[in-house]
Amino acid sequence: MKFLAPLALLTITSVLSTPLLAAETAPQLTGCAAKRQAISLQIEQAKAHGNSEQQAGLEKALSEVTAHCTDASLKKERENKVLDAKHEVSRRQADLDKAMKKGDSEKINKRKDKLAESRKELQEALDDLDK
Repeated sequence: MKFLAPLALLTITSVLSTPLLAAETAPQLTGCAAKRQAISLQIEQAKAHGNSEQQAGLEKALSEVTAHCTDASLKKERENKVLDAKHEVSRRQADLDKAMKKGDSEKINKRKDKLAESRKELQEALDDLDK
């Protein structure tokens, strides 16, 4: 009898933990499927908070994504966003260099802040590219 109690406990624990392990190993959605899932989650949140206007807008967005989104078009859109962000970083760097040549410390600080902001946007665009 003493032998059966630990065995039963081990069996029950194994059975209960199996769904948790399966949930952890589930692959992440990418592309249009991930976009649809994100919108669906936002719809559920809007429903939970009783925000019918937001819910209606999100449902329209979901139908548009379902009808028109392709993984290839989404990837192209994200690549263009990265390209635009790279151009913006280059432009901001040129502005900073120009301000540094003039020696105006106030403009230099503003340009540094703008450059940092552009670099952050570029990093976010690069991160979105993998989704």
